[in-house]
Amino acid sequence: MRRVSYALGTCPVFARRADQGRDRLVTSTPRRPTVSRTAAAGRKPARPGAEEWVPARADVEKLSQAVHDCRGCELWGPATQAVFSSGPDDARLMLVGEQPGDREDREGEPFVGPAGRVLAEALEAAGLDPEQVYLTNAVKHFRFTERGKRRLHKKPDVAHVRACMPWLEAELSAVRPRVVVALGATAARAVLGHEVRIGAERGQVLDGEAHDIVVTTHPSALLRLRDRSTYGEALDALVADLRTAAEAAAR
Repeated sequence: MRRVSYALGTCPVFARRADQGRDRLVTSTPRRPTVSRTAAAGRKPARPGAEEWVPARADVEKLSQAVHDCRGCELWGPATQAVFSSGPDDARLMLVGEQPGDREDREGEPFVGPAGRVLAEALEAAGLDPEQVYLTNAVKHFRFTERGKRRLHKKPDVAHVRACMPWLEAELSAVRPRVVVALGATAARAVLGHEVRIGAERGQVLDGEAHDIVVTTHPSALLRLRDRSTYGEALDALVADLRTAAEAAAR
C-alpha cells in the first residue's frame, strides 16, 4: 500500500485541535465574502452558499433535519428534496460521492440507485460491511436536465460544490472518520480543495491533517463503460481501492 503525504493548504476546510486527548476536526472560520454588485443591488445571489443554514456544532441527526431548509444554491428548486447521508455517525470510513441521482432524489437516501448497487457489490467484495460505512455526497441536491419524462444527470458546477461545502465540513466534524474515500473527480475536488486527476491520485493513501484520504472512481463510471467486457477489471480496481482505505481505517 502506497502512502503519500499530502498538504491540504489549498483546502480551506480542515483544521485540527486536541480535545480530551483526542484529535478533533473543526472547521476554520471562513472569511466573510466581499459584497457583490448583485447583493449591493438588493438581489440575493443564486449561490450564496449553505453556511447560514448549517447549524453550528450539530450532530448528524440535526444536520440531516436542517439540510431540507437549505437555499445555498439554486439546485434546491427543481429537486424533490435534499439527500443527506446514511450510515453510523461514528464510522471510521466515510465515502463521499458527487450528488444524488434520480432515484436518490425521489427516495431521499444516498446510493440507492444503479451506482449504489455497484458500490454495494464493491464493498462486499472488499470485505466491508455497508452498515458500518458512512455514505454522503459533495452536493446534496440532484442536478438534472429534463428530456421528455426523464430526468438526466447533469454534473454539478464547481460553484455548486463550493456552495455545499459547509455541509460536508459539518459532517466531517460530526463523524470524525479515520479515512475519507472520494468517489470520483467532483468528490475529490470537494475533499481536497482542488481539481484532481483520478488516474494520477487513485489508490494512494493521502495524509490529511485530520484524516487520511483515498481517491477512486465513482461507481457510476463502471455503468458508463462502452466495452462491458472491461467491467470486471474496473470493478476489481474499485475493490482494491476500497480495501486500501479499509486497511488505513483499521490502523
